[in-house]
Amino acid sequence: MASTPPHCSITGTTKPYHNNPYPHSHFKNHRQTHHQNPHQRWTANQRVSLTKPPLPPSSRNAPKPPATTAAAATTTTHHPQIHPTFPSLQSPKSELASDFSGRRSTRFVSKLNFGRPRTTMGTRHTSVAEEVLQNVIEYGKDEGALENVLLNFESRLSGSDDYIFLLRELGNRGDCKKAICCFEFAVKRERKKNEQGKLASAMISTLGRLGKVEIAKSVFEAALIEGYGNTVYAFSAIISAYGRSGYCDEAIKVFDSMKHYGLKPNLVTYNAVIDACGKGGVEFKRVVEIFDQMLRNGVQPDRITFNSLLAVCSRGGLWEAARSLSSEMLNRGIEQDIFTYNTLLDAVCKGGQMDMAFEIMSEMPAKNILPNVVTYSTMIDGYAKAGRFDDALNLFNEMKFLCISLDRVSYNTLLSIYAKLGRFQEALDVCREMENCGIRKDVVTYNALLGGYGKQCKYDEVRRVFEEMKAGRISPNLLTYSTLIDVYSKGGLYREAMDVFREFKKAGLKADVVLYSAVIDALCKNGLVESAVSLLDEMTKEGIRPNVVTYNSIIDAFGRSAITESVVDYTVQTSQLQIESLSSGVVGEATKSLLADREGNRIIKIFGQLAVEKAGQAKNCSGQEMMCILAVFHKMHELEIKPNVVTFSAILNACSRCNSFEDASMLLEELRLFDNQVYGVAHGLLMGYRETVWEQAQSLFDEVKLMDSSTASAFYNALTDMLWHFGQKRGAQLVVLEGKRRQVWENVWSESCLDLHLMSSGAARAMVHAWLLNIRSIVFEGHELPKLLSILTGWGKHSKVVGDSTLRRAIEALLMGMGAPFRLAKCNLGRFISTGSVVAAWLRESGTLKVLVLHDDRTDQENLRFGQASNLQTLQL
Repeated sequence: MASTPPHCSITGTTKPYHNNPYPHSHFKNHRQTHHQNPHQRWTANQRVSLTKPPLPPSSRNAPKPPATTAAAATTTTHHPQIHPTFPSLQSPKSELASDFSGRRSTRFVSKLNFGRPRTTMGTRHTSVAEEVLQNVIEYGKDEGALENVLLNFESRLSGSDDYIFLLRELGNRGDCKKAICCFEFAVKRERKKNEQGKLASAMISTLGRLGKVEIAKSVFEAALIEGYGNTVYAFSAIISAYGRSGYCDEAIKVFDSMKHYGLKPNLVTYNAVIDACGKGGVEFKRVVEIFDQMLRNGVQPDRITFNSLLAVCSRGGLWEAARSLSSEMLNRGIEQDIFTYNTLLDAVCKGGQMDMAFEIMSEMPAKNILPNVVTYSTMIDGYAKAGRFDDALNLFNEMKFLCISLDRVSYNTLLSIYAKLGRFQEALDVCREMENCGIRKDVVTYNALLGGYGKQCKYDEVRRVFEEMKAGRISPNLLTYSTLIDVYSKGGLYREAMDVFREFKKAGLKADVVLYSAVIDALCKNGLVESAVSLLDEMTKEGIRPNVVTYNSIIDAFGRSAITESVVDYTVQTSQLQIESLSSGVVGEATKSLLADREGNRIIKIFGQLAVEKAGQAKNCSGQEMMCILAVFHKMHELEIKPNVVTFSAILNACSRCNSFEDASMLLEELRLFDNQVYGVAHGLLMGYRETVWEQAQSLFDEVKLMDSSTASAFYNALTDMLWHFGQKRGAQLVVLEGKRRQVWENVWSESCLDLHLMSSGAARAMVHAWLLNIRSIVFEGHELPKLLSILTGWGKHSKVVGDSTLRRAIEALLMGMGAPFRLAKCNLGRFISTGSVVAAWLRESGTLKVLVLHDDRTDQENLRFGQASNLQTLQL
C-alpha cells in the first residue's frame, strides 16, 4: 500500500470552595490506608449511609442561605431601546433562577460564580452608587420609574465607575432589563468615547454571564457603529459572551477579526477565546496554536489560561496533555487551585487512568487544597465508568464522613451505580434522600433508573418509571427514548419499542446517533444485517455521523453471519450491501425532512415486522463475511472513527466462528496495517509466532488492565476463543493465565475450586487444563488435595434456554474426553465435583500428563506461507 494508516489504539467544573472540617493528617492517613490495602474495602454489597452526620458548629460546609433576590418587578409593555436589532426581554429573574432551571448542573453554576478571580479593576465606585442600586431595586418598577431614580441621583454619581457597578450588580441579580436601562441612560450622558467603551464592555460582559448572547452582540455592534466599541476590552467581552453560551465558532471569528481593527489581544482576550474553545469542543491542536500565538506575541499565561487549557483536555479525556500542562504550570511558578485540580482529575478520569487520578487527589491536602463535592463527584463518576463500583461507593462514604453535602450530580451518580448493580432499594433510598434535600429528580435520574431496570429485565418497572417520569412533567430527552428502545429491543419487546419510537416522533425530537445505534443493534442482534446497513446508509445521508458503537454492532452481526434478509419492502430496494455509499453528502433541508419522515416510517415498520416474525438462524462465518468486516473497518478508518476493544473482540469472535484458517489469518493480516500492536499480536499468536510477539503482547495486556473488568474479560475471552478454535491451545492457555495473573476474573482459582463464571468456552477449557496441572504439581510434591474438588460453570440461568448452559456442556465434554473423574453435582447442575483422593489417583496415572499438556497446531515454520501479504484488500464487498 502507498501509505500505512495511523495507529488506532483500543484504549480508547468547579463548585464553591469547601473548607472541609478535617485535619490534613487524617485525610492523608485515611487515603493511604485505602490505597495500601486494596482487599480491605467495602464490597459491592456495601450500602452507603444516607444519613448525614451532624456538622460541627464551626463547619463552613453548611448550606449558605439563598442569595437575596430583587424585588418582584411588575410586567410592563415598555422595552428599553438601545439598538433596533435588540430582541425583546423577559421579565427579571432571581439571581440563580436560570442556572437552576434544570438545563444546567450545579457544576456549571459553580464555574459561573466561583473559582476564578474577578475581572473588575477593584471597587472604584462611590457609596452613592450603592444607594442608587437600592433605590433602583425598590422603586424602579418600570422604565419611567427607573429613569426618574437615575435622574434624581445623576449629579451625585461619579462617572462610568458608578454606572458599571450598577450594571454588574443588577446582572448578578439576574435583572437584565434594569441593567440595560441603566446602560442606555449612562451611555447617552457620557461624552468621552473611552468611558462609553468601558460601559459597553461592562454591559456585554454582564449579558454574557446571563446567557443573553444575542443582546450582547447587539450592544457590541452598536458600540462599533457609534465609534466607542473598538477596544480590546469590548472584543474580549463579546468573545467571552459567545464562549459562555457555546458559540465557539463566533468567538474565534471575532478573535480573528481583531487584527483588522488594529487591536492586539491581551491576556484577557486569549483567556476568553481559549475558554470558548474548551466549551465548544474545539480540537486541542487548534487551541495549542492559539496558545503558541499568545506566547509569540509576548503575552504570558496565568492560572486562568492553564485552567482553560485543562478544560479542553478534559472534554476529550486527553490525560497525558493535561498532566503536561499541570507540570508546565509548576515550572512557571503558577499556583494551582481547586479548579485546576478538578479539571485535571476530570481529564485523567475520562482517560480511564483511575489509579493516577487517585494519586493526584491524594496530593491535594498537602498543597492546602481540600477536595470538594466536584472533586469527589468526578472521581466517583470515573470509578463507576471503569466498573470499579467498590471504589466509587467507598468515596461516597468518605464524603459523608467528611460532611461534604452531595449535589444533584453526586446523587445521580450514586443512583446510577446502584441501578447498574441491580440494588434498586438503595437506588430508591437515594431518590428519597434527594427529595428530602430539596433536589427534585430530573431526566438524568430517571434515565439511570430506566437503564438499570432494563439491564435487569424488569420491564414492568421500566414502564412504571417512565409513566412516573411523564406524570411528574419531566420531559424525556433523546437518551430516554434511546434507552427505552434499546431495553425493549434487547428483551424482544418490539411492539413496545415501536410504541416508544412513535412517541419519540410525536415529541418532535430529531434522532441522534445513540437512537439510531440502538435500532441498528436490534436489527443486528436479530440477524437482519442488510436492513441494519441500509439504515446506517440513511442515517449518514441525514447528516448523523455514526460512532464506534454503531460500527461495532455491524461488525458483530457480520461475525455472527445470520441470514441477511430485509424485513420490509422499501421504496428503494437494498439488494446489495451499501458500505461504499456510507459517506454523507450535502442534502437540502427539504430532502432531509423527507428522509426523516421516510426513515421514521421505516423504523416503525421494522419494529412491527420484528414483533411478528422470527429472526434468521445463525450459521458459520464465511470468507464473504470476512470481507464485509474488512470493508466496515476501512470505512471506520476513512471516517476517522477510532476502533476500540469492543471492535477488537467482535472481530476475534468473528474469526472464532469462521471455519477457514486462511480467511481468518488473512483478515488479521490486513488489519495489522491499521494497528500492528493490537492485530499484530492476535495474528502472531494465531500463526504460531508466539516467541516473536509475546513481548508486544505484554504491552497490550498492560493497556487492557486499565479498562473495566467486563471489557477486559471480553478481550481475553475473544482472544482465547479464537486461538482455541484454530488449534493454538498452548497459546490460548498462556493468554488465559495472563488474564488470571492480572485478576481479570475474580476468585477464579483455589486448590479446591475452579470458578469459570464469566469465561468463554475457549478460555474456560484452557483454564481447566492449567488448573489440573497445578493440582497435579501439588500431588507430586507430596501434599494431599482437599477432600472435595469443584469446577463451577453455571447451569444456564441466563441462557436463551434456561438451564441449557453452553459452557457447562463444553466443560462436560472436555472432562469426559480426558477421562477426568468429575461428575455433575445432584443439587447443582452447574457444578462438577470429585473427591480429592480420586482425582489424585487419576493425576498419578502415566498417561494423564500427556492429556493435560496443551500444544499449538501451528508453529513458525509451518506458517511461512501465510507470512506474505494477502490480497484480501482487493476484494469488493
